[in-house]
Amino acid sequence: MPNFFTDNEDIQFLFNHLDLASVAALQEDGFKPQGGPGSDYAPTDAADAIDNYRRILTIVGDIAANHIDPRAEKVDEDGNTLNDDGTVTYGQGVRENLDVLAQADLMGFTLPRKYGGLNCPSIVYTMATEIVSRADASLMNIFGLQGIAETINAFATQEIKDEYLPRFSKGELTGAMVLTEPDAGSDLQAVSLRAWQDTDGQWRLTGVKRFITNGCGEILLTLARSEPDIKDGRGLSLFLVERNPRVKVRHLEHKLGIHGSPTCELVYDDCPAKLIGERQLGLISYVMSLMNGARVGIAGQSLGIAEAAFRVARRYAHSRKQFGVAIEKLPAVAEMVADMKIAIEAARALTYDTCCLCDIENNNLRVLEFGSPDDDEKKRRRNDARTLKRLNGMMTPMSKYYASELSVRVSHDAIQVLGGSGYMKDYPVERYYRDARITTIYEGTSQLQVVAAVRGVCSGAFEKKVEDSERYEHTDALLNELKHKLVGGKELVLKGVNFVKSRGGNYMDLFGRKLVDSAITVIIGHLFLRQASESQRKRAVARRFIETNLTTLQRDIELVCSGDESAIKEYDLLAGPVPKDR
Repeated sequence: MPNFFTDNEDIQFLFNHLDLASVAALQEDGFKPQGGPGSDYAPTDAADAIDNYRRILTIVGDIAANHIDPRAEKVDEDGNTLNDDGTVTYGQGVRENLDVLAQADLMGFTLPRKYGGLNCPSIVYTMATEIVSRADASLMNIFGLQGIAETINAFATQEIKDEYLPRFSKGELTGAMVLTEPDAGSDLQAVSLRAWQDTDGQWRLTGVKRFITNGCGEILLTLARSEPDIKDGRGLSLFLVERNPRVKVRHLEHKLGIHGSPTCELVYDDCPAKLIGERQLGLISYVMSLMNGARVGIAGQSLGIAEAAFRVARRYAHSRKQFGVAIEKLPAVAEMVADMKIAIEAARALTYDTCCLCDIENNNLRVLEFGSPDDDEKKRRRNDARTLKRLNGMMTPMSKYYASELSVRVSHDAIQVLGGSGYMKDYPVERYYRDARITTIYEGTSQLQVVAAVRGVCSGAFEKKVEDSERYEHTDALLNELKHKLVGGKELVLKGVNFVKSRGGNYMDLFGRKLVDSAITVIIGHLFLRQASESQRKRAVARRFIETNLTTLQRDIELVCSGDESAIKEYDLLAGPVPKDR
């Protein structure tokens, strides 16, 4: 029987390579007996926790390979159905997949055990997200929205938690992040959906939301303007809406890909709602926290798509013969396939490292808010919180940007390896390409991820991250030589940072992508070196990645320091006149 966890050698390697013991100790409060619901199946030590994670991922891998993947083509063909009453009926395959996941108790992946959840850390959830996405990326858009339950757990009242979280864990509820509006896409501060209180103090919502993934879900976490006199993000609050007749799906989008995931336009007609947390913190605190988790989730989704596409290309290149040999023997194809594999492992290294950092930050904040640290520990944890927030403020958008762009590139190259066959529906790579394309757009476009990440690169977070890696001493001569090359790469990035900062914000945004790409090269290079100390194959991967990408880094930093602003200053000339209507 196939299994999408146990058959993935790189995930297996990282599962053993990463310090999951430390992550588990943080997640489980040092394995102190907790008591209460769910405590009877809590792990007793790190080894027990890691064994639980392995068992859970093995179940996910089995379901993905033997239930979700065989249905994926039909799910893509069938889509979902908008009913006359403004509700949506999932396609049969989508419903069956959700039922299987619920029966396996996987719909409360990260929720505490007292609500029936598995209490898994972010790193394990991201592995599961990747595995599910390899089988069907569209299903991840429902399975992967468990951050909605996490947001309720983090910010809602105990009454709301007790009412809804056990139902999430049982798979009775799915949710949606309801943020985007026709005139408020990336600029969420422009959200105008109205939140108001009636004479009984009941909150009600009025307005329209658009492009809502799984907007037909039972629980809609909705960003709305509760303070009409405050026009920016400070006037927004977050509300929980349970599916009812006063909120309807007006339209299902017809999309390029991820057809199994319904994307909805919603109309709120004085719809009753419950306030989550405090007024005015909807965007600046709660949604930003939710978005960070969602962006890492899209990175995991991107990895799953890329892995699926690569595997088809790898098998085809090995079996397809042209000019008397398998096409993988042709240098142009061999280079393409090898670089696809290395690129996936690079994105996976970056994403998984980011997840571990997120777990450290989230658990540190949890202890600060709900624990009982003494004054010295509290001071230390607050300092750690500031450092981790800056670091993850850079790493999270980096991971989403890098993995999503990688997904499009690998699925594109997979079609190229298959040639005409890849363009046809005879093979699934055309579906992977269609599914991959959205990953660079939703939860913040690649351009917005770069804008967020470059601030971290230019504010010291990159230097801090790399200096920690540079302290690691390698006994292997080649690895030390590569490390010294990365030190030189870091100095070039810092040279670019200093030049950009001297030219102002517009220049930073203009060359942000090249600067972020260069920083990512150095960070992933160090991650590969650590992996190479445990694997001969990873030694070859690290060498090729570092030596190939440092050449690009040098070119990009030269361009960053060129001072060329023609794309802005000569925009009208370079872009030409606005085309007339056809």
